[in-house]
Amino acid sequence: MKQSNVVVTGLGMVTAVGLDRDSTWQALKAGRGGVASIRSFPTEGYRTTFAAEVVGFDPDTFMDPKDARKADRFSQFAIKAAQEAVDHAALGELRDPYRAGVIIASGIGGMLTFEEQHARLLQRGPRGVSPMFIPMMIADIAAGLVSIRFGMRGPNFGTISACASSGHAITTACDQIRLGAADVMLAGGSEAAVCPMALAGFGNMKALSSRNDDPATASRPFDRERDGFVLGEGAGMLVLESEDHARARGAAILARIAGYGATADAFHMTQPDNDGNGAQHSMLAALKCAGIPPGAIGHINAHGTSTPFNDKIETLAIRKVFGAHADRIKVNSVKSMVGHLLGAAGAVEAAATILALKEGIIPPTINLRNPDPECDLDYCASGAVHAQVEYALSNSFGFGGHNVTICFQAVP
Repeated sequence: MKQSNVVVTGLGMVTAVGLDRDSTWQALKAGRGGVASIRSFPTEGYRTTFAAEVVGFDPDTFMDPKDARKADRFSQFAIKAAQEAVDHAALGELRDPYRAGVIIASGIGGMLTFEEQHARLLQRGPRGVSPMFIPMMIADIAAGLVSIRFGMRGPNFGTISACASSGHAITTACDQIRLGAADVMLAGGSEAAVCPMALAGFGNMKALSSRNDDPATASRPFDRERDGFVLGEGAGMLVLESEDHARARGAAILARIAGYGATADAFHMTQPDNDGNGAQHSMLAALKCAGIPPGAIGHINAHGTSTPFNDKIETLAIRKVFGAHADRIKVNSVKSMVGHLLGAAGAVEAAATILALKEGIIPPTINLRNPDPECDLDYCASGAVHAQVEYALSNSFGFGGHNVTICFQAVP
């Protein structure tokens, strides 16, 4: 069976630096960060008191208020980003709703709802828990709500692999198209875990930066003084189509998904493989799938978490894959600006990679002031870089040793 080429025709984003795709992209190009002291709840006693929060978000502007009250914040983000992506793709009426599907990832799901309802259980007893608790909390519900909104009746589910979740969502959606199960897939990720339990849990395991005196510069991937990631929230969504389907309806093609790879470290619950083997083979698998040599890659949107282990090990893996060519690759980490969106990180970063290819502008890695000798690549630390690139990689790695790499190709 001939496999279909998969293209991207629409993008949507909600982040700490913008409530939509265009405002987020303008902020990324300008190197504007969205990290600040947390506003949504008191942080006295927490090891970390800041995050990359989405501020000014109002679901009532795009949802019926009754429906908004029945959706956790992560689902609201997903619906907003999905609507923008569908509008961007100008999908219109679906010719066959059973050929259109939705795969939306979340690493944690409705954690805000879980916290709220647990408090009600303790205060009011079992009858105080909302009958909407379970459907609002479960991680797959964003995909369900989005499919309902757009009448997409094809493959519909969520993927969960920690910070690689939306990388898996996008690549699994590609598989549905390439194998002939769908013509159109809406794929991405959403996360809303800026909440007391997540802040305490990540903080107590010392995964988060504790630079409370200077939140704006706390996310500093590849910097010698990095001390942990910054918790972020938001969503990223892509409309994927078979190339034949997109061209038949006259859609504007933003990029082609040339290939992808996925591996496991099989090493440690939270720490990446010290030799970078999992990340290395994920990138190699993406190159093999794309059928291109390592020298074809001009840009890598790195996982780049700002944690001591990840950044040096990802750098090592890139050097193993690309050898001397690694010095010619423009590497960046948008987590320096939007924080770490956990299960939504891969989708937001995929969208940023596509826009970088389309516009020929690679956003910077901000806050990189003291280079780490073990992180010795070109991280675009001086500002956005103008570069026409044909092929780019986007890396996503997660707790549990999950690795996903997607290879995007610019379309003239």
